[in-house]
Amino acid sequence: MPLPHWRLIIEDSPRSGPANMAVDEAIAEAAAAGAAPPTLRFYRWLHPTVSLGRFQKLADIDEACITALDYDLVRRPTGGRAILHVDELTYSVAGPIADPHMAGGVMDAYLRFSNALLSGLTALGLNAEKAHSRSRPRQELSAACFEIPSAYEITAAGRKLMGSAQSRRKGYVLQHGSLPLSGDVTRLVDVLALSSAARNRLRLQLRQQAITLAEALDLPPESERLSFQLVAEAMTGGFASALQRDPEPGQLSAEELRRSAELIRIRYADPAWTRQR
Repeated sequence: MPLPHWRLIIEDSPRSGPANMAVDEAIAEAAAAGAAPPTLRFYRWLHPTVSLGRFQKLADIDEACITALDYDLVRRPTGGRAILHVDELTYSVAGPIADPHMAGGVMDAYLRFSNALLSGLTALGLNAEKAHSRSRPRQELSAACFEIPSAYEITAAGRKLMGSAQSRRKGYVLQHGSLPLSGDVTRLVDVLALSSAARNRLRLQLRQQAITLAEALDLPPESERLSFQLVAEAMTGGFASALQRDPEPGQLSAEELRRSAELIRIRYADPAWTRQR
């Protein structure tokens, strides 16, 4: 049987945190039902947004600081720890579990998609690597996602560049992750529920252990090489090469838009979902 084509969605406009999470899940559900092809999506965030991992404790973050800084807060459908989404490119991959590229376990798909991400970063002129397969987060790590790379996550100059998280449920695989293009990788520390001394220690750690694409490529933040569109196109080429599939540009269907609006209302914009832990 011939493999199904992949759909490519490069979002022209940023969306809110709840909308981005709802669209990812709506695509995954449609793909699992056979109503949409496996989809590669690149997107941005309308406002700086802190996203919590699906099972992360709300107590990990300082809600008063989030409010004071005018950040948004959302809970992801995938695991992991807190991320501040700002000055970044976010990708998602969604498809049915039966798709050959999703086959195996979580780490099998992680490896395939990490190779695709590496191929895209190489096209941007970056010599990046993926973390060793035995890398695992330690229990004593903080609530910050970018503190240390997990298995197959992307590093540059020995520092974490890209973090990803995956969900496998209801017949689909959904993986999404963040590529910080520029800015201060320590900004998340300001909204974590830590003492002043602990924040200072973690801020120093993150400066040593995390990196942005601008820093990795030694580029000024305003460089055209860091534009969302250019980076998305390079990463698309990486997926096409690694997966041996050329994603076809497309858009969300009417049903995916309807379902994402519903998911915003019943889940991702609902305080009961965000504050459940």
